[in-house]
Amino acid sequence: MSLSWDWEDGDTEELAALRDLVRRFIDKEIAPHHARWEREGQVSRELWRKAGDLGLLCMGLPAELGGSQADFGHSAILVQELARSGFSGPLFHLHSEIVAPYLHHYGTPEQQQTWLPRMARGEVISAIAMTEPGTGSDLANISTRAKPQDGGYLIKGQKIFISNGQLADLVVVAAKTQPELGARGVSLLLVDTSRPGFSRGRNLEKMGMHAQDTSELFFDDVWVPANCLLGQEGQGFAYLMSELPQERLLVAISAVGAMESGLRWTCEYVKERNAFGAPLANKQVVRHALAQAYGDVQVARSFLKDSVKRHLRGELDTATASVAKFWTTEMQFSVLDRCVQLFGGYGYMTEYPIARAWADARVQRIYGGTTEIMKEIVARHILDAPSQRKHHRA
Repeated sequence: MSLSWDWEDGDTEELAALRDLVRRFIDKEIAPHHARWEREGQVSRELWRKAGDLGLLCMGLPAELGGSQADFGHSAILVQELARSGFSGPLFHLHSEIVAPYLHHYGTPEQQQTWLPRMARGEVISAIAMTEPGTGSDLANISTRAKPQDGGYLIKGQKIFISNGQLADLVVVAAKTQPELGARGVSLLLVDTSRPGFSRGRNLEKMGMHAQDTSELFFDDVWVPANCLLGQEGQGFAYLMSELPQERLLVAISAVGAMESGLRWTCEYVKERNAFGAPLANKQVVRHALAQAYGDVQVARSFLKDSVKRHLRGELDTATASVAKFWTTEMQFSVLDRCVQLFGGYGYMTEYPIARAWADARVQRIYGGTTEIMKEIVARHILDAPSQRKHHRA
């Protein structure tokens, strides 16, 4: 059974070469070390530099900023193959496809030259700090403050659940520069983590994604100069909203990749595992469960493929990205849960990749916007949009 797929009708020679490069990189640089990184709670800095050396980071940036000016389809292949591998430690796409675009789209030439080439080389690791202990997804009500002072900003506050938090050299921080304005008072600031007053809390212990560093970050009167303001003051919330569709699409890509691998591992297992004198694959209940899972994966792939094509054309809207995010992640957990069931007791053992994939999947329905938030966005879209139909009397 082949579950190979791509963003168009077939990989171009260039995309096929990239896919092969990514797979070889995973086999050589990630697979032999991932179990150790899971114990240590983070991947190595050396891995980031090796990814940079191969041109796998920030591929969408122009050449003068360290990238290869590749379209999103190239980055999607990297996310897809990492998800298929089952190795969740390297969160390259957060760095390359979430943080880097903020700098590329809203940064000054000085900011871009200072940070982006080093990010592309893997010399600088980045993170974005939005979530706070008391606000979760409610970005309009964050409490971190950035008070204008001495020709710059004095940042005070706390962030939580920050991916890449332990390794980050650069953090894009969402803070209130004008608290009285609510969402219109949110600004984004670039914080070099070597600045006085910045500190990291513990590397948080999670249900899954054990090799991915997730941290508390503290800003105790961290002063940054005015040239660390990203874009315009008070526009941070608008910037965040404009970039979220791509972030949610990235989550959907990883969800489908994980589903594909989970189904493949399960098919291999039931053909080898005997019960009551015959392979599990001969049991009708098992065959039908796999058929249903296969159908679910096919539907998810088809919708995701359409969403990626829309994004490549610049036509991906917030509602479609939200549907892609919540539908694929809900289906990811459902499919993987059914796969674990078919593994029986072995599916509960973390030495089996299906167990780790199941645990990793749970957060997919939470970060990047919870399923409930995604559904509310979609509901507003379909209920508040002007009716496309005219009602006529019979």
